[in-house]
Amino acid sequence: MTTQQHYYYGLGRRKCAIAQVRLYPGDGDITVNGRSAKDYFGRETLNLLVQQPLRTTDNSGRFNVVAKVIGGGPSGQAGAVRLGIARALVVADETNRSTLRPAGLLTRDARVKERKKPGLKRARKAPQYTKR
Repeated sequence: MTTQQHYYYGLGRRKCAIAQVRLYPGDGDITVNGRSAKDYFGRETLNLLVQQPLRTTDNSGRFNVVAKVIGGGPSGQAGAVRLGIARALVVADETNRSTLRPAGLLTRDARVKERKKPGLKRARKAPQYTKR
């Protein structure tokens, strides 16, 4: 791949994961951190999650996806790549917004792990109460 090739860019975030996604005109290959998405994510559900924006807009065979992901775990990274692909599709063609928005693919999932509080075992779990 040459650096002169035209691409569409989208940034996706989910939990602690950040994905930088580039869409190149191509035949539908999805590459994450230099590996194919099937090898990188392993689980079929995560692969389906990543492909969701492309399938929703009928662009499965039109673009090659190159994603660079840092932070988080497999689930958060897959969600970040999904949002990045959806945003890049909107940059590629503004009419995709009307398809992606109702499907909820352009909304950033803001749920992150709640911090641990002092005196508690986790964010909300308290130590067992003893009466005597």
